[in-house]
This record gives sequence, C-alpha cells and structure tokens, in this order.
Amino acid sequence: MALQAAGITEAEEAVYRLLVTTDSASAEEMADRSELLPDEIRAALAGLVAKAMVSPTDGRPPRYRANPPDVALLPQLQRRSDALDLARSATAGLLETYRAATRRRDAGLLIEVVTGSEALRQRLRQIQANARDEMLWFCKAQFVAMPSGSNRAEYEALERGVRYRVLYERAFFDDEGAVRNVAEGVRAGEDARAVPHLPLRMAVADRQVGIVPLVPGGPNGSPEEPTTALVRDSSLLEALIALFEQYWEDAVPLLVDATGAVTGTEAVGAADPLTTTDRRLLSLLVAGVADKAIATQTGLSRRTVQRRIQQMMVLAGAATRTQLGWQAARRGWL
Repeated sequence: MALQAAGITEAEEAVYRLLVTTDSASAEEMADRSELLPDEIRAALAGLVAKAMVSPTDGRPPRYRANPPDVALLPQLQRRSDALDLARSATAGLLETYRAATRRRDAGLLIEVVTGSEALRQRLRQIQANARDEMLWFCKAQFVAMPSGSNRAEYEALERGVRYRVLYERAFFDDEGAVRNVAEGVRAGEDARAVPHLPLRMAVADRQVGIVPLVPGGPNGSPEEPTTALVRDSSLLEALIALFEQYWEDAVPLLVDATGAVTGTEAVGAADPLTTTDRRLLSLLVAGVADKAIATQTGLSRRTVQRRIQQMMVLAGAATRTQLGWQAARRGWL
C-alpha cells in the first residue's frame, strides 16, 4: 500500500481511503462497505485516531470523519524524513569510523595494486563514474592506458557537475590530436593548466581515492604492461594531493580562443624562460621602481616595459604585479 512509508498499516489505509470519500461513517457502516472484519475496522480506527488522521464525532455509536490529507499525513512524512536524514548522517559517521579502524588493521585496504592497461582503464573509468565533487589529474606525454581524447567518462562527469582540474606537461601537446582534445575538454568545462614538466601520472577522485604508477609501462600501448596503485584515503593520498596543489599554483591557465586554439601553452617553456633584460626589469619592479624610471634605466619605452611585465605575469600565472614578485621569488627568477 502506498502509505506504508508514513507508518500507516494496510488496514488503516483502507479505512482512511474509505472515509475520504464520505462525510462520516460508523464502524458498522465501514464494515458493510469494505472487506475488513469489524474487529479490524475498530483496530484501524483506533490507530487512525491516535495518528490524528480521523476524528470521532459525538454520539452513540460514534461516527468518524477523515482529517484533510495535508494536515493528517504531511507532518508525519516530514518527521520520518527528518529521522531518515539523521539516520543517514549517523550511518555515514559510523562508516567512516569503520573504514578508519579497518585501514589501521589491514594496510592492504589502503593500497590496491592494478596490473595491465585494461585493468587501469577500468579503474580510471570507475573512479570518474563514482566522483561527485572533483577530479584532479596529472597528464604526461605519451599515453599508457587512455589515448588522448578517449576519456569520455570525463564529459559524463562534467555534465553531473564534477569539477575537473587537469595539469598538462608541455610535451603532452606534441602528441597527435592533443591540442584539439584539450580544447574540447576546456569548452566542456575542464579547468586546465600547463607546466613545463610533471613528475608522474596521477588521477584523484573527491580527495578520497587516487591512481598513481608503481612500475611504468611502455608509452603508446607498448607490450610492457603498467603496474599502478589505487590509493585510498591515507597520508600517502594527502601527500599526492599536496603535490598536485603545488604544481597547480605555479601552472599557466589554458584558454580556448574563438578559433578553437588553446592559448597559454606558449608561456610554458624551459625552466629558465626569462631573458637578461626581463630579469633586470623584474628586479627593478620588485624594488619598487616606477615604470617610467625602469624604461629609462633599461633603454626601453614605457609601453614596452608594461608589455613585458604583462608577459611575465601570464608566464607566472599572476593576476597582479605583487603576485608576479612573489611567483618570481618562488621560481628563482630574481
């Protein structure tokens, strides 16, 4: 019966539905109009009165009227919904406690070894299908399990509202079709950045589970099978996330222009991308020298000084000159 979820018995629902269709009725009249026995009718009416779903009228024998469904049922449904929410919250807490205790007893639950390209592909699709909030990704050049453009699980996750933060190393864009596929991802909502080099391949879902290489396989689908680790919530996973955030902070944002080209990759170059003039200009800027004075000391026009400062800001991923100075110090440009 439809109302059992609200704590209504089958007999109570039958009697209530009967009363909803009439002005009032006695227990005897309801017994004549239903397939229930008189004792079942009386028991159902007692339950309905206790639940404030029907009201007895004065008189002997008493007659019963149905209270409006919104008054009779909605408060009960809300109370049950609140109770379910509390139960879900308590269950989630118990589950986390159980997992933490289990991980301490069995380290094998923290790290699972995955061998082979096909098994790796399945795990990558699985963690993306289960992701609810965010995916973090290190994309190195030359694929091992997923050729560029073949990760359709990303687009399904983006449609669900999952945020993708993806870091590409400079050599990745030399792979066939890589630029086109990155542009497609950015247009779909991917937040992409680029760096000169990445130390490893990595994917992390919801900061709870990650995949990293243990023994690298051959690139471009060579016969050498990769061996990877599925890492669950642990100090190791926290370290991998911290590594991602460090590279993300220094990376150059990638955008897609009106022609469909990816912009920003040109700013990702060698480890020492500044010219001698740029370094001198940057030193004067950090020292607080005004643009006009910098132009005089470097022999450049004021417009050229401003243009080169803007180029260095793009290179450093800085939104302000103050951020440029801080990034320059971090990168050893000064």
